[in-house]
Amino acid sequence: MSKKTQIIPLVFLGARIKRSLRYHLKKIGFTRTPTGLIQPPNDSKETIRSLHNAQRNALLKREKDFVRRSWPKLKDYFANGTDIVPDKIDPDLELIEGGTWQSDLFRLASRIWSVPVSQGYGRRLRFLVWDRSNRKLLGLVGLGDPVFNLKVRDDLIGWTVQQRKNRLVNLMDAYVLGAVPPYNLLLCGKMIACLIRTREVRDYFGQKYGRTKGIISGKCKHARLVAITTSSALGRSSLYNRLTPNGEKYFTSIGYTAGWGHFHVPESLFKAIREYLELKGHRYSGNNRFGEGPNWRLRAIRHTLDSLNLNPNLLRHGIAREVFLSELASNGRRYLTGKVKRLQYRGLLSVAEVAKYSIVRWIVPRSLKKSEYLNWTRENVLYLLATNGNHNIISATTKRKELEIGSCKL
Repeated sequence: MSKKTQIIPLVFLGARIKRSLRYHLKKIGFTRTPTGLIQPPNDSKETIRSLHNAQRNALLKREKDFVRRSWPKLKDYFANGTDIVPDKIDPDLELIEGGTWQSDLFRLASRIWSVPVSQGYGRRLRFLVWDRSNRKLLGLVGLGDPVFNLKVRDDLIGWTVQQRKNRLVNLMDAYVLGAVPPYNLLLCGKMIACLIRTREVRDYFGQKYGRTKGIISGKCKHARLVAITTSSALGRSSLYNRLTPNGEKYFTSIGYTAGWGHFHVPESLFKAIREYLELKGHRYSGNNRFGEGPNWRLRAIRHTLDSLNLNPNLLRHGIAREVFLSELASNGRRYLTGKVKRLQYRGLLSVAEVAKYSIVRWIVPRSLKKSEYLNWTRENVLYLLATNGNHNIISATTKRKELEIGSCKL
């Protein structure tokens, strides 16, 4: 296409992107400040969930056929409340690979989350957490490569740019971490959070990535898992506070993100943005490529905003996520800054030891105090896969009858 014939499509497409973006931001509740920034109505968890509804609904629409095919085959892995004996819960981590039924189950279960789950990128360790007492799915753990620039993490560690470049391979980020219903009603999310700081996770990491070569550098990394970051999708989090199996603090709150991102740019609009960049012949119109990390989408949107004379600060949605660090090695920060050469994993518990603590500390007391989990049936999962993420158990139990469960009408 010649430059002359490109001009008209670019102009019309650019105008459509402007109108669509302004309309969408207003529709989901964002307002403009006098300085040109956007801001959410407030920072409550319910508001943040509602702001993600458009993104989640679009994801569920794309996944409709997958859910229709998978649910009949995988539904029996989800527990009824009556399947659970709280003091007998026995978690087991299963490392999964792509292209398997376990991978499909991970994909299906992650769609329950009210805030859409990232797919991760680069290195990945994905685990199904099973309850061995009944062979039902207890929860999910997904670890992926951390972002290169994370100010609160880097300030805490105190490493140089070169040290970060050389040793970031020893960190992972938990992009999925939680219990599926009805286990979440028994506070099993706290137990699953603690599972990432266990000997088993450290060993799985070492077996898979301990001697891998960097694709770009070609050098053997000799990676060992030192620490894992994670962040709350709903602003400030209480889930990771006061998690102290064996008397040790499992997560440290290290600050908040600056509130930048692209969740508020819907998939339909991003498709138009890629089309716009393709007409311009820009490299960001293509799929994400290795080495560009998770910020490829952000860069593509920002370049388009600049090109259309829109304020790039539209990407600053203002929802700051609380960031936590879980340190597996007791001298991990000293190792990452080159002050010591040998890592120490003193006091690192096993999955079984974390489970034993969790059952006594959280799970059994919760089951005695609140018995709503017993009302849960696995068909409620299908209801959650067909709604905007309302996890109220009474609502789900009542409204699931409106679905045609047998034909998986979504």
